This record gives sequence, structure tokens and C-alpha cells, in this order.
Amino acid sequence: MDSHYSQSGSSRNDDSDGEQYTPRTPRRTPMACTFCRGRKLKCDGRPICSNCNRRGLACAYVPV
Repeated sequence: MDSHYSQSGSSRNDDSDGEQYTPRTPRRTPMACTFCRGRKLKCDGRPICSNCNRRGLACAYVPV
């Protein structure tokens, strides 16, 4: 069987500077407010999160 893929000496993750590639991961909020937790929305963790601010709700954080 013939292989249709050719292998080259370079790799996508290799840099000429020798730095290592690290994928960007989104920052995780330690705790979601009650509204975001109830609706399973992405909470940004601010004192008044953007979801509550947009809806004009009181933003409250309750420990689990």
C-alpha cells in the first residue's frame, strides 16, 4: 500500500526561537452568581456580572 501523506522534518508546534507552544485556555471564574448558575450561563465573576447588568438584576454570589 502506498501512503498518500508525506512526512517532513518540521512540525507545527516547533518555533525557530525554541519557545514551546501553549494553547490559550479561557480563564475560569471561581464562582458563578445565582442567576448565571440557575440559567447555566457563563458568569464573568465581576461584582455585578454582565448577564445581571444587562437584565437589570441584583447580582448575588452565594457559596456552594
